Amino acid sequence: VQLVESGGGLVQAGGSLRLSCTASGLTFDDYVIGWVRQAPGKEREGIASYSSNGGNIYYAESVEARFTISSDDGKNTVYLQMNNLKPEDTAAYFCAAGPPRGLSLRPHFYTAWGQGIQVSVSS
Repeated sequence: VQLVESGGGLVQAGGSLRLSCTASGLTFDDYVIGWVRQAPGKEREGIASYSSNGGNIYYAESVEARFTISSDDGKNTVYLQMNNLKPEDTAAYFCAAGPPRGLSLRPHFYTAWGQGIQVSVSS
């Protein structure tokens, strides 16, 4: 299983970015895909969890109404659209895959991880 994130970068507060997570070696229907972030000096925080088998999505309160998950199953890619970004969203963002046992924001739920990508939001 390999997960590769792209689309990070530097943006001003109020701006938008779209992260992509392209997977190989797995079929989305067999996994739950999550987005987890880690800010400097802080623990990993699960922010979104998605199951293509039913299209269920679960967001953390810190990002709900600002971030949106979508997927292109034909490309084996999951997207995280991030709008109205805030400086506190600055972190390394990771795409992760976990077993199809329901949605979870717990980082320890996930068994395969991408390398992470940096998102920086300036004030």
